[in-house]
Amino acid sequence: MATKEQVVIVVGAGPSGLATAACLNNLSIPNLVLEREDCFASLWKKYSYDRLHLHLAKQFCQLPLKPFPTTYPTYVPRDQFLRYLDDYVSHFNICPLYQRSVESAQYDEAAEAWIVKARNLGSSDSEEMEEYSSKCLVVATGETADAFIPQLEGLNTYLGEVLHSTRYKNGKSYENKNVLVVGSGNSGMEIAFDLSNYGAKTSIAVRSPLHILSRGMVYIGPALLKYFSLNTVDWLVVMLSKLWYGGDLSRYGIKRPEEGPFTMKIKYGKFPVIDVGTCQKIKSGEIQVLPAVASLGGNDVVFEDGKSYPFDAIIFATGFKRSTNKWLQGADDLLTDDGFAKPAFPNNWKGTKGLYCAGLARRGLHGAALDAQNIANDIKRVLQL
Repeated sequence: MATKEQVVIVVGAGPSGLATAACLNNLSIPNLVLEREDCFASLWKKYSYDRLHLHLAKQFCQLPLKPFPTTYPTYVPRDQFLRYLDDYVSHFNICPLYQRSVESAQYDEAAEAWIVKARNLGSSDSEEMEEYSSKCLVVATGETADAFIPQLEGLNTYLGEVLHSTRYKNGKSYENKNVLVVGSGNSGMEIAFDLSNYGAKTSIAVRSPLHILSRGMVYIGPALLKYFSLNTVDWLVVMLSKLWYGGDLSRYGIKRPEEGPFTMKIKYGKFPVIDVGTCQKIKSGEIQVLPAVASLGGNDVVFEDGKSYPFDAIIFATGFKRSTNKWLQGADDLLTDDGFAKPAFPNNWKGTKGLYCAGLARRGLHGAALDAQNIANDIKRVLQL
């Protein structure tokens, strides 16, 4: 097996990987992007629901060196974001190698290079391995790498339909069906809203306290932080939320956290729920809020309060795991066991021996764009290209 030498290898062709490759290409730094799927931005192209929009205003979501077209709305819908990514890849001449599943990456001290082995999923021999070496390695596999469904008691005996949110497109086929959404983040709340719009009898299991904010509240938060303390901004935004949505949502099954929304975002990377209309449907009774799931059996779901209800389908909006630790060796200084950046922002993107990560600091597309620019500039400096 011949080793193919590269200057930089980027693992992952999601927005973080594309941003990194664009910045590298802009500085004329040779690079190779390896992607396990058959397209770039596969989460957006293949695994997202139809009504999805960018949750933040477009100026916080554009990738480096190429702003969104001025004709795009403030909150960009999925189809326009995909057109933007198509143009981005073409403009910066990004040419990923697709269907390459990276199986191992480790630093060779003697060669002073990263040795990366990838399985060619498109080959007739599914076990065919390719070997690459590079001076620098960028982990850009994303925060949403591997869909996660919790192994709840009795899940394998449940008789209804079970799917992860990455397999949900729209609610057309769920009209008049009893559907449970498990998970109350932004995806779960928006999918519940979509199901209700299509006439499904929708319930959502809410396990933890959460902040519900409007897009406007989320938009003004960062602006206010330029002039006021974090605690003050949190207090102001929570007061706005109480005025807009009602002071006490616990009667509907929703509790607010003790910590403020922007504190939670900075400390834990946990986004507030950006409401698209779900809250009103909850208050009107069109969407039922239920506690966490305890177990399943037959068509019934048992909840932590001891009550049970039958459902025709369960959609798990329970997030993702990252599998970086299964294939990457020697990254203890850069990545945590669950695949997030270990160093604190703004130094979250750089490890040692030419190892970098992009988009793993739980700071969204804006954070990934900053990482990409920092990485490309640092590689140019270190390699004196």
